[in-house]
Amino acid sequence: YGNVDIRQVALAFNASERIEEMYFEEGDEVKKGELLATLDTKSLKLQIEKNKAEIETQENVVLRLKNGSRPEEISQKLAQLNAAEAEAKNAKMQLQRIQKAYSNSAGRSISKQEKDEAESKVKITAAQVKEAYEGYQLANIGPREEDIAEAEAQLKGLKAELAIQEYLLSQTQLMAPSDAVIRSRLQEPGDMASPQRATYLLALNDKKWIRAYIQESHLGFVKPGMDVAVSIDSYPDKTINGQVGFISSVAEFTPKAVQ
Repeated sequence: YGNVDIRQVALAFNASERIEEMYFEEGDEVKKGELLATLDTKSLKLQIEKNKAEIETQENVVLRLKNGSRPEEISQKLAQLNAAEAEAKNAKMQLQRIQKAYSNSAGRSISKQEKDEAESKVKITAAQVKEAYEGYQLANIGPREEDIAEAEAQLKGLKAELAIQEYLLSQTQLMAPSDAVIRSRLQEPGDMASPQRATYLLALNDKKWIRAYIQESHLGFVKPGMDVAVSIDSYPDKTINGQVGFISSVAEFTPKAVQ
């Protein structure tokens, strides 16, 4: 005496999103790898498109840093340096004229304020020359290795994020893990799926688990791993080949439901 237990799989989405389509009903047979249901992917696809755009932008940043300054940029910095030097030279000449006039007139033709302003302009233009020179030097040297490494790390992070999003997109499809029969359809389109809530309950078609109750006097003849022939009431003339996989260590009465 005994009973046959069908092995079951409770299939759930590995994502939390609203169910868009369900393609099978109870009793339908499905094949391994067959698509059973899908989730709404609009939000996730928009995130993927945004991430791809950010990756493209960051790739251009890395390329620009690796290529360094363009000849036009170097020429522009040199022109700025020349202009700053010319302005500083003019400021010095203007200061010399003002100082000479101030000394010759004992401060009567040129005010002290004009003289102070000319001296300040010389200092300002000197600082501008220094700034323009440093900019020209940086344009010639190009980006630092640290800046390039930082930009490449940011690009790597964006690509890793895209890989995660594409994996999540693949998880919006519920696939049959093996040949099976749909036992229960536990959700419907519009329901919110989650990893904790099964969408389909599948009955596997391959191996069955048979629980048999034998008399104590026969227990000594049964060993783990031995081959057995099983017959069922529906087909008493046919036997099914099996193997003993487990022997309980605790004796029990045959349940009334089995008897």
